[in-house]
Order: sequence, then C-alpha cells, then structure tokens
Amino acid sequence: MSKPEPVVAAGAVPWRVVNGKLQVLVVYRKQHRDVSIPKGKVDPGETLPHTAVREIFEETGLKVNLGPSLGSVHYVQASNGKPKIVHYWAAEVDPVAEAKSKFVSNDEIFAIEWLSAKKAIAVLTYEHDRELIDDVRSLWKSGSMDTFPLIIARHGKATAHENWDGLDSLRPLVAQGMQQARDIAGGLAAFGPTSIISSPAIRCLQTVAPLSYKQGMEIRESGKISQDKWTSEGDRVVDFVAARLRKAVPVVMCSHGPVIPQIVSEIIAQTGGTVSDQARRAASLGTGDFAVFHLAKSGRGFRLVSIETHTAP
Repeated sequence: MSKPEPVVAAGAVPWRVVNGKLQVLVVYRKQHRDVSIPKGKVDPGETLPHTAVREIFEETGLKVNLGPSLGSVHYVQASNGKPKIVHYWAAEVDPVAEAKSKFVSNDEIFAIEWLSAKKAIAVLTYEHDRELIDDVRSLWKSGSMDTFPLIIARHGKATAHENWDGLDSLRPLVAQGMQQARDIAGGLAAFGPTSIISSPAIRCLQTVAPLSYKQGMEIRESGKISQDKWTSEGDRVVDFVAARLRKAVPVVMCSHGPVIPQIVSEIIAQTGGTVSDQARRAASLGTGDFAVFHLAKSGRGFRLVSIETHTAP
C-alpha cells in the first residue's frame, strides 16, 4: 500500500519589537481549538512564499513581506492521519501594516494576540510551533532577523534555439514560460522587492513582466547580467553584485543559466559565505525557478543568513 501524499502548506511567524523586546503573533483557532502560528495549504498555481503571505493576510489581516526562511515542519495530522509539511518564514510587521490590519473574528480564527516569545512558547499547543518561536528568538538575538533579500530568477521556458531564426536576445517565451512567469510573480512579490532588474533579452523581460504589473514597478535593464555579454571571467557580474550590496534593498534580478552561477558565486564571495548545498541549488536553477538570498548587515559588510530556492508550479 502506497503512502499518502503529504499535504503541503506554508506560513510565517509575524514578529515586531516593542520597547526593545521581541513579540510574536499567535492565532486562536475555533475548529481545532488550539493556539497556533498562521499557515495554510498551497493553492494550485502558487509557490510556497505566495501561499505564506496570502495565508497571513487571510488569517490576521496583515500584509507582510517574508524574511529569513525558518525551514519546514513535518508531522501527521491528528484529524485524518495524513502527513503534512509546512514551510515557514519570519515576517516582520511594521507599524504601517499593523495600522491597516482589519482582523475580524471569524469561523476559522477566533482571535489573534501579540505575545512575548516566552509567553508564546508557553501557550502554543504544538511542540513544533514552540520550536519555531525558539528559532525566531535565537535569530533575533543574533541580529539575523533584520535582513534584505537578493532574489535571482531564471527566465521561463523559451522558444528553442533550433526553432528560432532571429537574434538570440529576441527569442521569446513559449506558452509554458508565460505561465511560469505568471505563477512565480506572487512568490517573488512575497519578499517585498523595491526594484526589478532584468537582462535585456526578451525572454527575461517577459518573465518579470507579471511581477512588474503586480507591483506597479518599472523593469530596469542591465547588460551586466545578459547572456550576450557573458564571459567566463564574470567581471561584469562582480561589479553588478557589489552595487546590489551597496544599495542593500530588496531586488529581483532576472538572468540566464550561464550567468546565474556567477551571480551566486559573487554573492557568496562578497558576503563571506560558504558554498553550501543550498548555494549549489541556487546556482543551477531551472527555467522559471528563483532563489532568495537573505542578507544581514554585519559591521561594514554583510552576512548571509539563509538561502532558499523555489520551482515554478
């Protein structure tokens, strides 16, 4: 007898600092009669980050941008015996977002409450939730919660070389690639990018067009991450990554298979990181996939806090 497919869900630990002390948000659920962390199942066509921010908004009324990844929790649901995997992030709640929140008690969530990490650990129903809060508290104490993301996206599936007679830079996305572009827009937006930079190639511009429309942002083109100007030395990429670090703002960068490993390598090198399995996955993105590098300021430089990769649905 085959094992049942796990239910896949995503959520986040909303947090804030009040009078120098960390607070986290918990939800009181009616149906399950428990105290938990906001989360929910992935809808068709969603990436995990998209699900996380949608569920936070639906359950708490808060619009958040995701911070560092907290990994995933695996358990068996008591209600039906099915395995479940929930992916989590830390998500800072700023005063503006909190002021705009319009939470109303409903059939699913009876109430929400801001608690100290210590109090939250005491009242949460499940051990895996308590462990997440402990992880958040450790990240905060180490200065690893105040981060900004560098997001690398590989263009969606494009017309094959052998089926295209024009300039390579004009090779467009196929229908699958256009769908990938639409599907990852919510996931890219989940990290709160304030700018979008793309290779001038049509397939890259088309990939971030849905994100541009969703966020109301213009796409800035950069030949430094184009395939046409790719060199094995990667000298253009060195300057490009250095500029992104100097600005220290959330940015989406859309590029190509040969260029992305150089971007990843430079982020690692310029932040003093190590070549981990996560970094290797980020360097070998498939078409329509994206990777997120969460960076924290450290002295006069930057420290790599976490890396995550996501596949187009």
